[in-house]
Amino acid sequence: MALEKATADMAAEGRFGGLEHKSSEFEIKEEATALSKAAAEDRKQMKQIDLVYRTAFAKLAQRSFDAHQFQADFSLDGRFVNVPVKGKGYWYFEFPTPEGDKRRYVGPESDEEITSRVKAHREIKDDLRERRNLVGMLRRSGGLASPDRFAGDITKALADAGLFRLRAVLVGSVAFGCYSGYLGVRLPNTALQTGDADYAQDFAISAGVEDSLPPILDVLQSVDPTFRAIPHQADKVKVVAFQNAQSYRVEFLTGNRGSDDYAGKPSPMLALGGASAENLRFLDFLIYEPVRTVLLHREGVSVNVPAPERYAVHKLIVASRRSKDGLGRAKRDKDALQASLLCEALIDTRQGDLLADAYREAWDRGPAWQEAIVYGIGLMSDNGKTALAYALGVKPDELGKV
Repeated sequence: MALEKATADMAAEGRFGGLEHKSSEFEIKEEATALSKAAAEDRKQMKQIDLVYRTAFAKLAQRSFDAHQFQADFSLDGRFVNVPVKGKGYWYFEFPTPEGDKRRYVGPESDEEITSRVKAHREIKDDLRERRNLVGMLRRSGGLASPDRFAGDITKALADAGLFRLRAVLVGSVAFGCYSGYLGVRLPNTALQTGDADYAQDFAISAGVEDSLPPILDVLQSVDPTFRAIPHQADKVKVVAFQNAQSYRVEFLTGNRGSDDYAGKPSPMLALGGASAENLRFLDFLIYEPVRTVLLHREGVSVNVPAPERYAVHKLIVASRRSKDGLGRAKRDKDALQASLLCEALIDTRQGDLLADAYREAWDRGPAWQEAIVYGIGLMSDNGKTALAYALGVKPDELGKV
């Protein structure tokens, strides 16, 4: 693979250097041990996926997206009904509601475009079983990562409600799990463990799409009735997070809009069904120009995730912002692990130029960004540093200096 060649080249040139990654001892001992093992064995598990599975993943991603786009107008729970009136056929769409089945008029059977959509709806419904089979094959035989079922159900419910149609982005470890299929490499499952789900949307997009989700709490309670809204500490009227009885947390985020005055304050998001979003510094960099892929859950969930090169650089940055307690250190080590793995994967798949561009964009944003990046680099595995250095065309011990 490309990274192995890079490693050999650097060894021949005497270009190895930098700090050896060592996991901190912290309160959450089991996760610390798992992360340490994953970091030590990341090269052994960084294998490219066979072409047949990469092709199947791409096919699933496109078909899931097509179904998602169609479902925005006509739910797969419903069906088209042809009603004859005076010798002519008219299409109605029948769909279930809490008050019983309802119908809405679609158009005449003679309209070829409408009739073609009726046919497409049937094909998409028939395609559900095949898509489920593809998901199962990719998980079991292809070894691709999938979310835990609860995170998958939450993301699917939000996707069905229109979250990703409104250009929101799945972020965090649930998003990281999508990169295995997107990049065509196997990533260690240890790097995917999470107890929450995070979704982000740009403030300007939320204000400009002129559309909105149904109430977020209703969507979440359709998955688990114990979900409740968590008032924001700085503004009890606004809600950016929801939590269920098992303390599983769903949170909505947006980029800090230029001034630190917004930090720690929720922003009202017109498209998020009554929810607000937490302002986070550096998030605008992460969610700029996201990519479309598929979450390997049920029949496949079409989602938007950050570009992998931006995710990798962003993880280096946020590692420096973690709290110093046990949970914060666990998250910091996972940040470094995910950044290292993605750097390796991007080099292995010959996308080092994208990684270099994202790194330089972040570096050029000023001293605060540079300081955070340098801190994150110090936490990376040696393989991760080698990959990042190769992308930038420098020695590993020169990282953070250019």
